[in-house]
Amino acid sequence: MESQKKILAVDDDVSLLAIMGAHFARAGYEMLRAEDGIIALQKLEEFPDIDAIVLDKSMRNLGGMELLHKIKADVRFNDIPVVMLTAAATVDEAAQGILAGVRYFLTKPFSGAMLLEIMNIALQEIKNISGLREKLHDFHLGLGLMQQARFHFRTLEEATNLAYNIAACFPEPQRAAFGLNELLLNAVEHGNLDIGYDEKTKLLRSGRWKEEVERRLSLPENRRKFVSLAFEVTEEAVVVRIKDQGNGFNWQRYLDFSPEGAEATHGRGIAACRALSFPSLEYIGPGNEAICTVPLHQENRLS
Repeated sequence: MESQKKILAVDDDVSLLAIMGAHFARAGYEMLRAEDGIIALQKLEEFPDIDAIVLDKSMRNLGGMELLHKIKADVRFNDIPVVMLTAAATVDEAAQGILAGVRYFLTKPFSGAMLLEIMNIALQEIKNISGLREKLHDFHLGLGLMQQARFHFRTLEEATNLAYNIAACFPEPQRAAFGLNELLLNAVEHGNLDIGYDEKTKLLRSGRWKEEVERRLSLPENRRKFVSLAFEVTEEAVVVRIKDQGNGFNWQRYLDFSPEGAEATHGRGIAACRALSFPSLEYIGPGNEAICTVPLHQENRLS
């Protein structure tokens, strides 16, 4: 039986903490509360098994962003998903927050349904990724020697497994793993299965996203569709080409962070890939082919 998820809520508004506590309790989560950043750090030391953090951006004593940097600088807590509460999310705030490790934003005031929706998605996401991340070292021992390869895959599970295998060949595997996973999942669900942004939003809110992905994978018109990944290590860089069999998409709108998408449960993956994983990420033609390049020389890598 899976243990009860433990969430740390950090906010200097005690009434909001009480409201969040009630929502989390009804959903079966245990909530620990901290009324400022200093108490939050004490809670993390006391309860190292915390599964997720809800963090207010503006607090006394220790601000939300400063606390976030301290949390992400500690290897023990680096993988904990963080949902940031904010009165508003500008382009700069969204970019700074995501680059610092925020997975999702919630703009005050928010509904209990939205709070739980984002928390459920964040917890599922980290569950899927954490197990594979632990295997990166083992992958590096074998596939890290690979110079050139080509792969075909169909499912989300295959996409994530391949992302973490291929990441072992990059200079910074964890950065690459994040970006590759985002792009390969996009190629399956948005490319081959033609699940659009608005449709995915509705599916996530109704809890039917995974069910719909499986249904579309089984349709006769999709059974033979695959995504191809071509991988090559040259003297100068690691280059990956990802191509799906879909019709493409309006990729230009997703290249940069936007305030409109700050609170969305999805849709920031490509912008995050460019910022965190790949110094060069370009789309070819209608958008059903992406080329990711990471230079092997230290001075040309992401800072």
